[in-house]
Amino acid sequence: MNGGPSGFNNAPVTRAFLITSALFTLFFGIRGGGGGGSSKLALSYQDVFEKFRIWKLIKSNFGFSSTPELLFGVYLLYYFRVFERQIGSNKHSVFILFSGFVSLILQTIVLSLFKDPSANLLTSGPYALIFASFVPFYLDIPVSKRFNVFGLHFSDKSFIYLAGVQLLLSSWKRSMLPGICGIIAGSLYRLNIFGIRKAKIPGFIASFFSRMSLPSSSSHSQPPRRTSPSLGRQAVRSYQAPIPTSIEPSEEAIATLVSMGFDQNAARQALVHARNDVNAATNILLEAHSH
Repeated sequence: MNGGPSGFNNAPVTRAFLITSALFTLFFGIRGGGGGGSSKLALSYQDVFEKFRIWKLIKSNFGFSSTPELLFGVYLLYYFRVFERQIGSNKHSVFILFSGFVSLILQTIVLSLFKDPSANLLTSGPYALIFASFVPFYLDIPVSKRFNVFGLHFSDKSFIYLAGVQLLLSSWKRSMLPGICGIIAGSLYRLNIFGIRKAKIPGFIASFFSRMSLPSSSSHSQPPRRTSPSLGRQAVRSYQAPIPTSIEPSEEAIATLVSMGFDQNAARQALVHARNDVNAATNILLEAHSH
């Protein structure tokens, strides 16, 4: 499934977050070996209520405890960069902070209910952001392709869901709890509780996170453009890859975008640029709307 243009074009915060997560996993998780990484990073009642290990709280929200979790987690984080392109880096930073904070509160409540100092009840990793992102993924990303495999119905979104299920069940209850907390956090953000969707963080903070990651030639791009009658042309200009003009978008794909509220001409131009891929065209149009 296409998550839009390759690389981290217009997604510097996601890039910084992904790199930070990979580094935390490498140095504090996987390198422990023999299951030691899991015990080093996983949260317990003792970490929160007895010794209050702030550093461990930070590590547990970034670093995965195993290589399979890292692979699936990085794959999902990379795909979900599309949401930063849609709403902008500043608001996406708010989304990350809100989902992490709410999820941490919910996980703390879970730990307080069990009160077992010796048990690492919650696995580590950015489960809050990943599973909070499944809420807009389910509600906002349209299905563009459907197919059958041995009589089972699938869509181009199925692979993302399967990766999410694999990550959710990777450590059974220890990973299910953080995942569910993330979904709840994403739902609260979607409901705009406390007007959170209108909140913004100071620009210098967003710039700091944008500069944390390694330089990438694909990430240096023009800021999102304001919408205008020539929305389609503006969106297409924001991507530099040459696209053959002979591609004729299907009427079904155009109708899908029009049903989402986009102008027909803008939808047609975006589909031409996206090679008739509805998801990529949606990303282009939404990015043009983001500011």
